[in-house]
Amino acid sequence: MVPLTREAALGRFAPQGLDLDGKVILVTGGTGSFGRRFVETVLSRHAPRKLIVYSRDELKQSEMQQDLRERFPTESVARMRFFLGDVRDRARLTLALRGVDIVIHAAALKQVPAAEYNPSECIATNVMGAENVVWACLTNRVRQAIALSTDKACNPINLYGATKLASDKTFVAANNLSGDIGARFSVVRYGNVVGSRGSVVPLYQRLMAAGAASLPVTDPRMTRFWITLGEGVDFVLSTLTLMRGGEIFVPKIPSMRITDLVKAMAPKADVEVVGIRPGEKLHEMMISADDARSTAELGDRYAIEPAFVEYPREPFRVNGGPAAVPEDFVYASNTNSDWLTAKALMAMVDGRR
Repeated sequence: MVPLTREAALGRFAPQGLDLDGKVILVTGGTGSFGRRFVETVLSRHAPRKLIVYSRDELKQSEMQQDLRERFPTESVARMRFFLGDVRDRARLTLALRGVDIVIHAAALKQVPAAEYNPSECIATNVMGAENVVWACLTNRVRQAIALSTDKACNPINLYGATKLASDKTFVAANNLSGDIGARFSVVRYGNVVGSRGSVVPLYQRLMAAGAASLPVTDPRMTRFWITLGEGVDFVLSTLTLMRGGEIFVPKIPSMRITDLVKAMAPKADVEVVGIRPGEKLHEMMISADDARSTAELGDRYAIEPAFVEYPREPFRVNGGPAAVPEDFVYASNTNSDWLTAKALMAMVDGRR
């Protein structure tokens, strides 16, 4: 296994040749961890005509507006729009997307245990919400739409993963509905985001701050893919320049054992094995052997190409060509060739990457 150093990982997904100046961009779930970083990144690098946050929490929108006013020039903040609404509400979403060029669909219910206990709520947001986003994009002739997915959508064993797989399929199939509209839909799928809400890293940080002598691990064999929030945003932005419609883009990112994560964050802490949770996998997978037959390798990422194409699209992969992965290829966290060192992990935790 080749360790992935911090230096090797810096800037891996920085978008090349992306021009968002003058564009109207909307991000659903824009007050979440990804949405906030996405907005900050776009305002720092580009001059969009409008950058719209679509979300349902008025308090979070108010707090985000205040934070942006304190940290960004007035001319940048003037480009922001905050639109209260839920992706479950097709009419409201259709209204919000008038005149929009690019949609980033980040809104979702993501907690695995909560989804298992409240399946209808998870389905309403993650599945029907994705369908509503597609419908609103087609109605308003949006040019590009990207949905954020998860490693749990590959061979799902929990409801959250199943709903995100359904969302992925909805976005991929939307290209066949585009017709003369010309809208293009793609998906990005990546692993655990260091420091995001629901990540184990903030939990460990809170426990350590409270003086805990041990940190909980569900199973000592467990491995996970890891990506920083900034890398996730860059990966999405770079996808805008690559997408042809119907792809599921998967970044090449490192893995780490959860026990190694504990040792890196708290070398003196004991490991408390608490047992695997319902719907939890030992290892995560982002590309299955079945997906490999339609997967292309594109430098720093993979692209799972659509199975049904009834619209103009030039494929990345030609059968047997140099971009094709082996037929039995599997991209999983336990068989990954890139593994995080403790130094690189702490750089991610400390926000230096």
